Amino acid sequence: MPKTADLILTGGDVLTVDDAFTVAQAVAVRAGRIIAVGSDAEITALAGPDTQLIDLAGRTVLPGINDSHLHAAAWALTRPPFALDIGHPAVRSIADIAEAVRRTAAGTPRGEWITGLGWDVGYLAECLADPARRPHRSDLDTASPDHPVCLTDFSGHMVWANSRALELAGIARGTESPAGGVIETDTAGEPTGILKETAQALVQGLVAPATVAQRKEAIRTAVAALHAEGITSYTEPGLGPGGAEILGGGLDTGTLHAYIELARADQLASRVRVLLLPAPMGGSAADVTAGLEGLAVPDDVDARRLAVIGVKVFADGVPPNETAWMHDPYPGGGHGALCVHGADARLKQAELTEMIRVAHTAGYQLGVHVTGDRAIDAVVDAFVAADRAHPRPDARHYVIHGDFASAQSLAKLAAHGYGINMNPAIKWTIADLMDAVVGSERSDYQWPVRSAAEAGIAVCVGSDAPITAPNWRQGVAAMMLRESKATGRVSGPDQRVPLETALRAYTANPARQDFAEAWKGTIEPGKVADLCVLGGDLRATDPHDIPDLPIDLTVFDGHIVFQRDGVSR
Repeated sequence: MPKTADLILTGGDVLTVDDAFTVAQAVAVRAGRIIAVGSDAEITALAGPDTQLIDLAGRTVLPGINDSHLHAAAWALTRPPFALDIGHPAVRSIADIAEAVRRTAAGTPRGEWITGLGWDVGYLAECLADPARRPHRSDLDTASPDHPVCLTDFSGHMVWANSRALELAGIARGTESPAGGVIETDTAGEPTGILKETAQALVQGLVAPATVAQRKEAIRTAVAALHAEGITSYTEPGLGPGGAEILGGGLDTGTLHAYIELARADQLASRVRVLLLPAPMGGSAADVTAGLEGLAVPDDVDARRLAVIGVKVFADGVPPNETAWMHDPYPGGGHGALCVHGADARLKQAELTEMIRVAHTAGYQLGVHVTGDRAIDAVVDAFVAADRAHPRPDARHYVIHGDFASAQSLAKLAAHGYGINMNPAIKWTIADLMDAVVGSERSDYQWPVRSAAEAGIAVCVGSDAPITAPNWRQGVAAMMLRESKATGRVSGPDQRVPLETALRAYTANPARQDFAEAWKGTIEPGKVADLCVLGGDLRATDPHDIPDLPIDLTVFDGHIVFQRDGVSR
């Protein structure tokens, strides 16, 4: 006789996201597991006197959302109260940002750092009015002459600093840019306050890192906020010594220790997979080898809550900064470059190949940040070469972002069971800007989700928070519509995908990326009871309205961990 359920959801549109994309009416849960999926009559038969029954009234149930690329700790640490929110629409101009800095400086002891994240020239009024206008250190100097200021852009690949911060970092006229980075200067040769890629570390490295206690509080705050988005699993893509100077140190080894302490204390209410970051941007194979020493999760931690499964490597920069390594030049000249150790392109590519080989041979899955088509080709070839030299039956390496992945690279990824992890919400955010950066043809192709799926790749999608907000519904809409945030213009309509493909990218496919498809990612008997209940019928909703669909309930491990105000159980 079947056991009675602890929790039953009935009368809904249960999208199981199984291989056949089966749609059911109801689901039953017992002891943290899904025990049955089917019709209302079949599932209500499993109710007992103590079963909690929820009438969905036509609402949609999905597997718990798996944000497969999300810097949760850094996301929390780069938001109030830890840092200024200077993203759109919180600020709409350079003047707004200067005023936010001024207000903060007034209540901050002299000499202490002021930090923030999120500025984007595509949404700053002065830059829109004058395309040649860019943020400058002088904009911040009047607002904060006595406090060093370090403001990271939305991409995490560029810093805007004031004169005091540059002074403390030893950056002045004639200071050479570090390998893989750019200290931007004006026509007179004076630094403007804009630092790109590895040059960011010159300033960011001076900001005092958060304590482990602060990181634990940030993680708890982030997990609660993710529950409100229906997110029950995520990948922390890059914790380790290579992240000590990225996003305020939110990616360094201290964050991994904070996760371990939370998991040991049974205070981590999410399923977290970690990519280690042993080497900094601009690093080498030797850095990877040294950085992996001693980085591991103890055996007494529940691996279904926290596990280290891979290694992250930075290959190149990002297209908006013209630091992605491209085959064809940017309209303004230059091809970008790899951001690893090496005196020239040939040596850099050899170093990148060796970094990948070292991590592969050590048994790790690789997630490589790579955006330019030339860089992606180099990374995929390095995956194949590493596997040929040291065969592994199921490495599941993947490219992170893969903005301009060529058809040839997509075919190679599919042929070897490798993956691609994209962020279409960035496409939504910067589509109009990219026409000028790479030309309309390349801009239309950027983030080729459909091409990747049709090549046979299990495409995964993440928010890359704090780069974009962890609203997965916005990512779904972006994949389905390919419309820009600023103007609504369609960019690359041939890369649109149907709802089913978009949902797999947030559920079943990330479970595969996590080597966890046997126990999570779909609504099937025997799998963990992680569920997301939307406040509406997803399949009947216009894609334009999907981003605003509320999350009514989130179930984690069989327990309701989030309930929207006004929603009854």
